[in-house]
Amino acid sequence: MMTVVRFLLLRGWLLALLVLAWEVAARRAGDVYFPPPGRIVRLMVREPGLDALRQSLGQLLLGWAIAGAVGVAVGVGVGLSRVARYVLEPVLQFARAVPPPTLIPFFMVVFGLGTSMRLATVVFGVVWPVLLNTVDGVRSVEPVQLDSARVFGLGRAARLRYVVLPAAAPKVFAGLRVALGFALILMVVAELMGAGDGVGARLNAAEREFRPDRMWVVILQLGAVGCVLNGLFLLVERKALAWHRGARRGNT
Repeated sequence: MMTVVRFLLLRGWLLALLVLAWEVAARRAGDVYFPPPGRIVRLMVREPGLDALRQSLGQLLLGWAIAGAVGVAVGVGVGLSRVARYVLEPVLQFARAVPPPTLIPFFMVVFGLGTSMRLATVVFGVVWPVLLNTVDGVRSVEPVQLDSARVFGLGRAARLRYVVLPAAAPKVFAGLRVALGFALILMVVAELMGAGDGVGARLNAAEREFRPDRMWVVILQLGAVGCVLNGLFLLVERKALAWHRGARRGNT
């Protein structure tokens, strides 16, 4: 409870001030492109578009989960093998540099305009932060830790589970967090360029009907979704890595 009160006192006032300034400026300007927040909120209550938001969010999380699983698996393999790193690093760096939106026309041809195209766009775009962070995390494992594990008779699988993955976990989580933000962006971009009933379709419909107020509803909803996802992820990360912070404090 005190955390919520502290947040409202230290940070909430700035948000409230910005919203108030927006409301006053929008009412004075009377610009159709920048409606007052009060009008946007009333429209959001009347037309929440929860089905579209739910569809986009489900596909976003599925694509992020697939990319996370692939990125961690490939990253561990590349990080543990010097040969794999030497052979694959140029290919991975080249693929990472390709802007994902430029591949959307290709994905449209291969997968059509449906869910598969949007998932392919998200997976390709967000796998790289996870993969490269995992490689970096695995490579950062101290050799003395691996040597000690071998001395105690731990096999390859046990060393991976009890030594490599725990040591790489902070960087893996950092990559997953970055990937989550990218996933939201790429999902909207893919929906804007393709078909479907998600938030991208709502934005396209608002543009066709010349309804800037509906655009702002979707924009604010996406901002709120991004904040909630980031907050939930930080909560999970804090719980999952509590041992890591405790170990660091113990070593200092």
